[in-house]
Amino acid sequence: MEATTFTKAKQLLGSWLPQDPQIIENWTLKIKEFTKKNPTPLIPEISEFQNLVYSDPVLYANVQGMFAEAHFLKKQTPLPWEPEPVTFEDFLVLLNGIMQTAPEAYQTGAPGSQSPAGMIGFPINALLAWPMATNFGYDVFSNALVNQQLKKILNYWSKFLVSEDSRYVLIENDPSENVIAWLSDLAQSEMMQVAQGALGLEPNPIPPYATFSDIFQSNPSDPYYGFKSWDDFFTRLFCPNVRPVTAPNDDSIIVNACESAPLQVAKNVALSDQFWLKGQPYSLENMMNFDELAPQFGGGTVYQAFLSALSYHRWHSPVNGKIVKTEIVNGTYYLENLYQGFYNPDGPDSSAPNNSQPFLTAVATRALIFIEADNPAIGLMCVIPVGMAEVSSCQITVKAGDIVKKGDELGMFHFGGSTHCLIFRSGVNLDFTTYENPGLDAPNNIRVNTQIAKVV
Repeated sequence: MEATTFTKAKQLLGSWLPQDPQIIENWTLKIKEFTKKNPTPLIPEISEFQNLVYSDPVLYANVQGMFAEAHFLKKQTPLPWEPEPVTFEDFLVLLNGIMQTAPEAYQTGAPGSQSPAGMIGFPINALLAWPMATNFGYDVFSNALVNQQLKKILNYWSKFLVSEDSRYVLIENDPSENVIAWLSDLAQSEMMQVAQGALGLEPNPIPPYATFSDIFQSNPSDPYYGFKSWDDFFTRLFCPNVRPVTAPNDDSIIVNACESAPLQVAKNVALSDQFWLKGQPYSLENMMNFDELAPQFGGGTVYQAFLSALSYHRWHSPVNGKIVKTEIVNGTYYLENLYQGFYNPDGPDSSAPNNSQPFLTAVATRALIFIEADNPAIGLMCVIPVGMAEVSSCQITVKAGDIVKKGDELGMFHFGGSTHCLIFRSGVNLDFTTYENPGLDAPNNIRVNTQIAKVV
């Protein structure tokens, strides 16, 4: 593999994984050592997954093939690592070990330095980053039965992540492993910098000297800052007035639904398109799970933006209006566009899910929230939060008939965040507010509740 190709591999999924792949490998070896010292039977959900694979010869061949191919390709890299996991059986043991762990924060430089914090926010994705990018992996993770079993496994893990036992990562440090507490000064500083660096129409309401508790609702007198679990910490709320709503009474202004970096705006989007191709065109009926309301959006506009690891992970209404319908769509967890993995001429890498964002809007687990805007020039629009990898627990907190104001909460991603879309019907003339060039390399979030567009 060429060096330039591997450099691209280091541009990992929205900081959900450390930029240095060696940290990921060291973490994998740490999990491997943990499972050796603490051998436990596979949890029932993982045993069921194993039995599913073993009972289907074609699925078994594809699963073993994706690990074998990934192992071979990883060995071709110039980095000093021994690829793990090597086989499906290795993966199951490591997966079993993850079930009693929470995502850790890492110091990416030498201990004691003030280098940025990274995280293993997608630990299962870290194990699957290479296998899922193979052709075999595409077949495996597009399998409906595989995704049903993965959902069971992730539901099991979620019970740990909402328990007090998951809070250890908030306060525990391990300098020998470069692990830092999420409530350490360095990690807090990173989260504050992300919040302070977000762009918006109004001047930033967060002063540069703010503390973590000035930005996020928390109790610094408590060792865990009042957070009851890892999930409670990760779905933390902003303090009042940290994210004011732009022009709350002006129905021509549309505000950002999530604290997110702009990916792209697509106009005249087809109701049905071949979303699996390299260009990843949006396909509205697939995105909306063939809902009866989908045909109203043919030829409309899609705005997509991405939530990074240190972002705020709740969704808010972009308009004043009434909730028409909501739905959770079960989908895939580790499927990515075939053209974004190993067989992409730009290089094999763990950022393929990031590069697959338009594709994932049609296949991944997601929420649909249809809102009838008070402004008739907008009318019916749709908010679609999309889960990626293990961050696919979408919780909707509104229901049909609810009246919402701009900035009111619609729901949240549990255990992290992902990507989201706002969809408008054909004929809605929108002037989007430009804060920076959109794209995969957009460096800053746009503040939640700040203006992103105006109806012209």
